[in-house]
Parts: sequence; C-alpha cells; structure tokens
Amino acid sequence: MSGFDHPILIAVFVAVILLMLFLDLGVFNKKSHSISNKEALTWTIVWISLAMLFSGFIYVQEGFEKFAQFQSAYWIEEALSIDNLFVFILVFKFFKLQDELQHKVLFWGIIGAIVFRALFIFSGVELIKLSYLPAINVGGMWLEINLILTIFGFFLIWAGVKSALPKDEHANDDFGKSFGARMIRKFIPISNHYYEDKFIIKHKNYRFGTRLLLVLAVVESTDLIFAIDSIPAIFAIAPDDPFILYMSNIFAILGLRSMYFLLANSIDKFSKLKYGLAIILTFIGCKMVFAPIYHVGSTLSLLIVVGVLATSVIISLLTAPKE
Repeated sequence: MSGFDHPILIAVFVAVILLMLFLDLGVFNKKSHSISNKEALTWTIVWISLAMLFSGFIYVQEGFEKFAQFQSAYWIEEALSIDNLFVFILVFKFFKLQDELQHKVLFWGIIGAIVFRALFIFSGVELIKLSYLPAINVGGMWLEINLILTIFGFFLIWAGVKSALPKDEHANDDFGKSFGARMIRKFIPISNHYYEDKFIIKHKNYRFGTRLLLVLAVVESTDLIFAIDSIPAIFAIAPDDPFILYMSNIFAILGLRSMYFLLANSIDKFSKLKYGLAIILTFIGCKMVFAPIYHVGSTLSLLIVVGVLATSVIISLLTAPKE
C-alpha cells in the first residue's frame, strides 16, 4: 500500500495530538510553574510511549514497512533536535527567562512548529516527485536520480562532518539581534520587560509585545533553522509518504519540550552525543546520494539510527564527569 489510504490512522493521530495538547496546557499546566526533573521525566516517558503505541497501531493497519519508516523518521528527528534544545538553553539564559515561564514558550513554539513542519514536509514531498531526472544507463545499469534528494544528501554529509568538529558557535550570540527578534519587531513594538506570562499587553489604545513574545519569536525562528537539517534527513526514509513523515515528526517534537527540562540540568552528561548525530547525518546523506545505486531498507536504517544514538548516549554517560 503506498501512502496512507486508511483515514482511520489520520483520525486517530489528530485525536491523540489534540487531546494531549489540551491536557498539557488546559489541565496540567494551566498556571506557569517550574518543571521539576520528575515531572519532565514523566512527560518524556508519556510522549515516547504514545509514539511507540501509535507506531504499533501503524503496524496493525499498514504493515511492518510503514512501521519501520515511522520509527526511523521518529528517532532521526528526536536525535537531530537535541542540538536544538541546547540552543534553547542558551536563548533562555541570554534573555534571563524565569524557569516557570519556559514551559509556556516551548509549548507555543511547538504549536508553531506543527504548522511550519506541515508546510515543509508536504511541499518537500511534492518537490521530490517533480525532481526526478530522466533515467540514464551507466555500465548497463539504469539509474534514476532525484535532483532534490541528491542535493539534500550532499548537504547532510557536509552537515554531519561539520557537526563533529569542535565548535562554540552559539555561546556568544546576541539573540536579541537574531532573525526572529528582528522580524517580530517589524510587526509590533517590543518591551524590554516581562509581564508575568503575557505575550501581548494592551494599555489604553496601545498594544505592545512583551519580552516573552520576543523570546518566543527567537525560539520559533531557531526551530525553523534547525528544520533545514532534520526535514531533509527524514525525506530519505519515505520520500513519497508525507503523512508518515509528518506524524513521526510531530510525535518527536512534542516530546522534546519535556526532554528539554531534563537536558537543561544535565547538559554536560551528553558530550559524545554530537559524534552520534554526525554519524547519523552522514549516513542519511550517503543513503540519499547512493540511493539510485543501492537502496538501504527501512529496517536497516532503523537499526543503524537507533544503534548509533544509543551507543553515543551510553558512552556519554559512562565518560561524563562525576559530581
């Protein structure tokens, strides 16, 4: 079966996501508060468990191939987005954002990501369909090259090599002058102060954005920049199935908010993770570039991605400095 011909899958996905977002913001986090490690761990387990249960539902409805594609795309997005979380830590420190306000910024940032990821993924799949070059004969072998996937592949190989190199590129960034900060100031005046957990304040007939809105704009633009790495990477898994890519992507980024609060308190314990991410990016890039010659199946891709991610995490924890 090609694509998602079963409407019940999409219906279940939408129902689960809407229900969980309502419970998150409307029930468990109605009031802004600091997120403890215990609460963050609980929500991380909940989101990962939901993703695994949904992948089991995909297996029942669509079979093992779609199940493996969902799992591969999910873990790739989860792994590559960890870099994004480290930058969020720097953003919040730069703007001196109080702990109790961080959850709200991340929540609405992810709502924006749900919209923008849909635009990226569905338009990207359509571009891929239109970018196949005429088949060419090389040594008696007919090769069908996709221009977009090949370009993405070389880009991911470059990104993988670059990410393994020593860097401290964000430590001294002035996030107040970043792209997101400049854009939001063009639409609304921004105050230099926080007003509890408000994004916009109305005073008489005058509206202005709070510093919290500025932080949200920076977080949202940062996520868009990081999507340039992660979205092309998942195209290698199922370039003709935007639904499975989108569903796996959304489950992954929804679990990242709670994971952020775990990482914020233990950032020094994952020093080797960047090497694992570099290997994953390079592998996915090579898979894209050499796809016309050799196809790496979804099962093997899943084993490699999960194996590399798990190994880098284990080595990081074993070599982490003691308290």
